[in-house]
Amino acid sequence: MKKSKRQRAEKIASVDTLKPKRVWWPWAAALAGMILVLEVYGPALSGAFVLDDRYLPFMDPNAAQMTFRTWITGTRPLLYFSYWLNFHFQSIAVDPEAYHLTNVFLHFLGSLVIALVAARLLDLSGTTGRARTILSAIAGGLFLLHPLQTESVAYVASRSEVLSVLLYFSAFAVFLYRRTESITILRAAAVLVLFAGAISTKEHTLTLAALLLLTDYYWGLGGIRKNGLLYAMLTLAGAGAGFYVWLELKGAPTAGFSVTAFSPANYFFTQCRVIWMYVRLFFLPFGQNVDPEIAVSHSLLDHGAIFGLAALVAVIAAAWIYRKRWPLAAFGVFMFLLLIAPTSSFVPIIDVSAERRMYLPFLGLALVCLEFLRRLKMSQMAWTGAIILAICSVLTYRRSEVWANPVALWQDASNKSPRKWRPHFQLASAQYESGNCQDAAQSFEAASRLEQPSFDLLLDWGLALDCAGDWQDALVRLQQSATLQPSAHVQSQIGMVYAKHNKFEEALAALAQGEAMDPNFEMIYVYRGKIYQATGDNAAAAEQYRRALAINPHNADARDALSQVSR
Repeated sequence: MKKSKRQRAEKIASVDTLKPKRVWWPWAAALAGMILVLEVYGPALSGAFVLDDRYLPFMDPNAAQMTFRTWITGTRPLLYFSYWLNFHFQSIAVDPEAYHLTNVFLHFLGSLVIALVAARLLDLSGTTGRARTILSAIAGGLFLLHPLQTESVAYVASRSEVLSVLLYFSAFAVFLYRRTESITILRAAAVLVLFAGAISTKEHTLTLAALLLLTDYYWGLGGIRKNGLLYAMLTLAGAGAGFYVWLELKGAPTAGFSVTAFSPANYFFTQCRVIWMYVRLFFLPFGQNVDPEIAVSHSLLDHGAIFGLAALVAVIAAAWIYRKRWPLAAFGVFMFLLLIAPTSSFVPIIDVSAERRMYLPFLGLALVCLEFLRRLKMSQMAWTGAIILAICSVLTYRRSEVWANPVALWQDASNKSPRKWRPHFQLASAQYESGNCQDAAQSFEAASRLEQPSFDLLLDWGLALDCAGDWQDALVRLQQSATLQPSAHVQSQIGMVYAKHNKFEEALAALAQGEAMDPNFEMIYVYRGKIYQATGDNAAAAEQYRRALAINPHNADARDALSQVSR
């Protein structure tokens, strides 16, 4: 969209007019938003850790002894630094509520930044004054309260989304609110620092330079000629980060070109459909699923992928043709497709769909909504926005209730993805952890019918059967897991089951096998010590507990048991 130099200068200078006349309004709106978001996410605050949460550093039994460098080493140092802060500045190191609260607070801050970005883009599109204030508040509220955001906010591992997007749009806001056509060195440095924070939290934020360039030329704000220094800095930083990401993806089993489940072309064809599923969830947020079952399109004709691609091309063409009549909506379309591209293009990801991937491109679709809302009368605009936000709040609260309970979360997923193995496995694990062993055993059996039983499934299934009282069948499953993957761990579990039913000779034989496989697996000595203790040989039991503590001084089972036999 070409504009004269004077018009561009006027647009840049118009930033000065954005100061609200009533300074209490932003504070009142922010306070209301904070209270409301805590209410709608209230049920999920006490929710347990699920999925990848369990593999984060704070779940490591030796987390308290880990050095700071160990905590933050990896591809996402700033993300892990945030977990380090949670771990070290709370009374209960692995209290889920503190981690959930942090996610909610970061999400709230993100909504404020989204409102600021929306206000500036509204101003560029010609909407000013009270209408701009109302619409930017609606944009921030929609980002804050939409049910599509629940996975990003309620899932602790998705802090990578929440924190990276906060930094990403903060950098975008710094860029948008410059007072001159050419960005100053100080402001460019601020953008670069925020970009560095975003990319060290999650890799999909590499798109920032492309978004700034799109914004510069679409709205006629200066382009490369006026902001060459910024783009040079971002290009260098992005190239370095991009190369590092490429090295990581090169050998990653779940994302990148090493994924064997499908080719880049298959993934692209599938994403031509998945993108429209995301759009539907934005406008009609029902049927949400933490683990959706999506068929892979192996060609453009498979599962209607060609229609999805045709629709995308048509929307892009319409956005370009009508960009002057519907500038905000057209920009929103371009922004949405740009920001969703890292996860919905040619780079395969083992999970072809995840609601959290809509967190970054969410604003693009929100801008499409603002385009139509800004054409209403002021009162209609306000009431429509209020009704939409009220509906979103109710839906988010209900979805938050599902996230509050792992059994409810995975029961919901297994009902909606009946032919997918993982939801049934996760449901069984959640049921087992909640003490519902009979249902857990049945869910493990259901999972085993959907996919060839793995070592982990057979091991956990065996433990669930033992818990449910079917110890002989439990031993069958445990022996099957030992056949698939012999290990000291599974032998210790076999020994434990035998010992619980006074089959001490068989138990000791299983533990001896485990010790031969790995003499440094301390639970072998803990279980053997319990057998000696049960048979009255406290001296031999104490020796076993000491051996366990020599391997791991922090083993609470061994320490407590040694204290008992030493009295």
